[in-house]
Amino acid sequence: MQPLYRRVLIKLSGEGLMGDKAFGMSPEVLTRIAADIRHVYCYGVEICIVVGGGNIFRGAKEASKGISRSVADQVGMLGTVMNALYLQDALEKQNVPVRVMSGLNVPEVCEPYMYRKALKHLDRGRVIIFAGGTGNPYFTTDTAAALRASEIGCDALLKATQVDGVYSADPKKDPTAERFEKLSYTQVIEKNLKVMDMTAFTLLNESNIPTVVFKLGDQNAFLNAVCGQGKFTIIKN
Repeated sequence: MQPLYRRVLIKLSGEGLMGDKAFGMSPEVLTRIAADIRHVYCYGVEICIVVGGGNIFRGAKEASKGISRSVADQVGMLGTVMNALYLQDALEKQNVPVRVMSGLNVPEVCEPYMYRKALKHLDRGRVIIFAGGTGNPYFTTDTAAALRASEIGCDALLKATQVDGVYSADPKKDPTAERFEKLSYTQVIEKNLKVMDMTAFTLLNESNIPTVVFKLGDQNAFLNAVCGQGKFTIIKN
């Protein structure tokens, strides 16, 4: 197996860390994800990660209950910092050098995000976990992933989901849903496919960065996605 990309950004959802739990995170899932990331790291791929916080708090959902959207999003961003620290610990136990950089200033637990410092970490062979979203409310972690991938010059964004690609509808609810092997960003927008938010897609399209959507739970999921193996959907110009 040969990696197709030199530098990638992996987008993990907070829900993907829960396993069978209804809230929080599963230590077993964290260990498995860290081991899979280490496998890719050992192939010499430079790795960035953006992790969501939906397993702890969802800003937009909570805002609909009457909480200020700005406050709700700030709480959600802090949730991503918590997940990033857990993932950092899991990777360190796999002997992977890793740093957490946050869009929110939380200096006691992680570094503030700085573009040139991030590049130095990659040059020194470290995995970077970007936490705190963009540091601003009203922007999702999908948009944060697209922004960081564009800034850092990633060759691809790998989006880990609960299904093995992009479907015309939710395959868990609609057994007739069509699975796509390849899509363009224009097709995703025209078909209104709910993969990422439109801000993220627009930025990835402008930056000419392909998005690979794959299933998180599959064996060697990350390595297969990086090497173009297994089942996935690729979105590119």
